[in-house]
Amino acid sequence: MIPTIRLACLVTLLGLAACEYQGIPEPPEPEATLDARVRLAIGSWGGVVAIGPQPPGDTALVRLGQALFFDPILSGNRDVSCGTCHDPSRAMADGLSLGVGTGGTGHGLSREPGSGRQFLPRSVPSLINQGLRSYQVFWDGRVSGFGTGPFDTPLGSALPPGLPDIVAAQAMLPVLNRQEMRGEPGDLDRFGNPNELAAFADDQYAQIWSAVMQRLMAIPEYVEMFAAAFPGTTHPSFRHAAIALGAFQTHALTRANTPFDRYLRSDNDALTIEQKRGALLFFSNGFGPVPFTNDPSAPPAVERGARCASCHNGPLLGGQSFANVGVPQLGPGVGADAPLDLGRGALIDMPFYRFSFRVPPLRNVELTAPYFHNGVYPTLDAVVSHYNNVGQSLANFNTTNVAPNLRAMHHGSGSVIADQMQSLDFHLQEPLNLTLQERKDLVEFLRALTDPAARDMSGVRPARVPSGLE
Repeated sequence: MIPTIRLACLVTLLGLAACEYQGIPEPPEPEATLDARVRLAIGSWGGVVAIGPQPPGDTALVRLGQALFFDPILSGNRDVSCGTCHDPSRAMADGLSLGVGTGGTGHGLSREPGSGRQFLPRSVPSLINQGLRSYQVFWDGRVSGFGTGPFDTPLGSALPPGLPDIVAAQAMLPVLNRQEMRGEPGDLDRFGNPNELAAFADDQYAQIWSAVMQRLMAIPEYVEMFAAAFPGTTHPSFRHAAIALGAFQTHALTRANTPFDRYLRSDNDALTIEQKRGALLFFSNGFGPVPFTNDPSAPPAVERGARCASCHNGPLLGGQSFANVGVPQLGPGVGADAPLDLGRGALIDMPFYRFSFRVPPLRNVELTAPYFHNGVYPTLDAVVSHYNNVGQSLANFNTTNVAPNLRAMHHGSGSVIADQMQSLDFHLQEPLNLTLQERKDLVEFLRALTDPAARDMSGVRPARVPSGLE
């Protein structure tokens, strides 16, 4: 009789153990304890700090930059402006997987390349918070530098001196790019006139900038605006235009009053419990479950981590490094590697950089779908699922994630995937194995990075521009 009782007890204990293994819900954790753990995890990264209000800019300079940003006169065919792709109604991006430059047809999400044109190889990044001084810009980081420079750009020594920041340095480039703004030889502008900007050779930077300025200075209103923004300058150059464009982006497009910033300023009520759990996953890199305990003498728990902050750290939660995170290849490709896009690896021939792209800042990321350098995922849920198991995500990528006119440009053969996996960031070489609830919590935290004022940016678009163009 005694052995039978022991056997029954053993079966019962094994049953309880099995239930525990399958996940008996833990008692809720006191929120104060959760806050302490979240703040400890955030503090371990050092540079994650709240962003305060930016100082007001020079009114005349910002006003000039605003006009230039939205004026199609800067494009060779007079058909696109900076604001065509960086649309205030779409969080200063365009909502498309791949950008559409000059010669495009349609508007908004229906915009497509025109006859004889193709999609740009990469998505249009949002310009919200562009002026918060990231070290590098563009998806491949081809413009980089600190403070007032010098700046490393594809132009080399042709970049004029005296640019005050990286945003102004970047603004020198789009008017030179044939696909984005300048146009192709033989193009006619929207009025049927020859496109004189497209006639210059690709390396005639100074001549192109000078020709753009000739257009601007033929308009009396621009003459007055340059004089107001740069008193005493009798012959402004495109460098001055770039400075104004940078000033507009810095002082009109910064949106950083987020629930997360308020939480960093010690407001524990700024985040929901789900967002706090997501933050703990985001900023933790440990492995294994987090045991629940009310015992203050117990040793610290090993936090279960999603490893996000390994790349997304610093004040902007990104923008400071490059990583290959196994993004499915989509698009026409870049340079000699087309139809593939090697990202940073196309600029620096090192295995480490192959398929690596700039780690984007995550503030206001909720508003900037679709995601990654080629817009392959339409939602944050899809992005987190990709990170959860990159190898599986690459192998099972569904082209219905992207627009029908892009699906034929997916490059997902076994050899391409194997090539990508070889240089995959080491944080992602093993699946994260996040539960469905953990993935939901992460997405909720990412939504806490949204400044409500970024949801409607329509106020930055002027009613008209000096050229009179639409």
